[in-house]
Amino acid sequence: MIARVSLEIALRKEFDYSIPPELAGQVDVGSRVQVPFGARKILGVVTAVAEESGRANLKPILKVIGAQTLVTPKVLKLARWIGEYYCCAPETALKSVLPEAVRKEDAGWRERLFVRALPASGEFPKLPKRQQDVWNIIEERREILLSELVELAATTAATVRKLEDRGLVSITSEVSERDPYARETILATQPLVVNPAQAAALEKIKAAMDGQKSEARSQKPEAGNPGSDLRPLTSTFLLHGVTGSGKTEIYLQAIAHALEQGKGAIVLVPEIALTPQTVERFKARFGSGKLQTLVAVLHSHLSAGERHDEWHKIRQGRARIVIGARSAIFAPVEPLGLIIVDEEHEHTYKQEEAPRYHARDVAIMRGQMENAVVVLGSATPSMESFYNCKRGKFTLLELPERVDDQKLPYVRVVDMRQAMHKEKGPPLFSPQLKEAITQRLERGEQTILFLNRRGYSTSLLCPKCGYVAQCPNCSVSLTYHRIEQKLSCHICGHNEKVPSVCPEPKCKNPAIRFAGTGTQKVEEVLAKLFPKARVKRMDADTMKRKDDYRRVLGDF
Repeated sequence: MIARVSLEIALRKEFDYSIPPELAGQVDVGSRVQVPFGARKILGVVTAVAEESGRANLKPILKVIGAQTLVTPKVLKLARWIGEYYCCAPETALKSVLPEAVRKEDAGWRERLFVRALPASGEFPKLPKRQQDVWNIIEERREILLSELVELAATTAATVRKLEDRGLVSITSEVSERDPYARETILATQPLVVNPAQAAALEKIKAAMDGQKSEARSQKPEAGNPGSDLRPLTSTFLLHGVTGSGKTEIYLQAIAHALEQGKGAIVLVPEIALTPQTVERFKARFGSGKLQTLVAVLHSHLSAGERHDEWHKIRQGRARIVIGARSAIFAPVEPLGLIIVDEEHEHTYKQEEAPRYHARDVAIMRGQMENAVVVLGSATPSMESFYNCKRGKFTLLELPERVDDQKLPYVRVVDMRQAMHKEKGPPLFSPQLKEAITQRLERGEQTILFLNRRGYSTSLLCPKCGYVAQCPNCSVSLTYHRIEQKLSCHICGHNEKVPSVCPEPKCKNPAIRFAGTGTQKVEEVLAKLFPKARVKRMDADTMKRKDDYRRVLGDF
């Protein structure tokens, strides 16, 4: 038997290796393997298994990584399509479907030592005071982590081992899963009563799920628009609902229908900041009851260990609902019944480095390949999705009213040119906005200010010669970060020092200035205008740790 292997180096070529007798039965399509390549040992993925090869003197596979195949045949097929459609090396596409924490050879579950009280047999022995204190804790808890016990009892592991020698406790090594939401207490919720518009949309989605065929269609779309040259994708819906119209409740009840069919679901959100509140709502609905299942989370702010454990919960079939950012579209959910792309219009679904896929389009293609229903949700749909509805490729579902007949918020557009005449230079806040914030503070209410620009100023320019500091790699303006005193490119990460004079040799003007406004500057000005207000900035520069988004949103 031979295995065809795609290596982790982009050679745009697969290589044949023999399967040695000791690995017979362990190598299958999707297996991670270590193989010799020249003088090196390289990891790769088995893409095919055959009886023989057209080449002679094949080198043998060295080892199989993990007890389970990591890339399912369906995800492997999707990765091949991504490589072809987005014009990247197949190895790069295949590498993107597995988190790094799963690809590593030494990645594994965390094992920890647990101490358990054993049933008493005969007369309880008289213990020294230190051992007795430790025993009292064990007897109360019945089961406890050894590390926690040592800390609580202010003792050593050797003392606990003495209790084990007396036959009072057992110390065993067990897998301890790293759950990013383990400390959260989430109250269960029940399905809500939906209004007529919600009910109509939900029934159409359910009907499509009930009418799924046994085999998926896998036609190739034209470049630039998956689904644009296909038959009507009746497994694809655009849920156009105004803010507050109850799209999430439709998602929840549609997922419940998928679970009743024995299938799983993937829910994509555009920002990591949205993940905590989304996870809470889904865990509250599916954390108990007859449809109880684990809800897995996949995004870049998880630790490597948490990503490893969350991914394997999905691969093992224990977590049938996956929530995450764009890379969660590759989650190994089987069988897959429903894919939801929330806020489908957001640009963050586009990957900026190879493979430069768009998660929404990949979701549509995966839905076709696996015969899963795809729901694209938005209050402001993308032009291409709305166009596909007009052409009959997608089915448009509309929620024109908010739930409970609530009124839409009052919106005012302020002409900042009028405020400019009253103040020296362009103002950051209009008089209307300052007055509105003041009223909120006086009432003890809260305010959220949105700005889609990081940093302090969006550009550095010279008013004399017109020089603008640009990234040498990306040809975009560098953003000024005042705290770090640096100019930074938010695309490639290039950084450089802030010049004291214009860098142009013939100019050298010392009066260079910063233009545009970023979140750092807004935070600074807010602190001056409203010194008693508690202000918290939430952007990629301040949200560094995995719990930062959840903590700030919780405090708010």
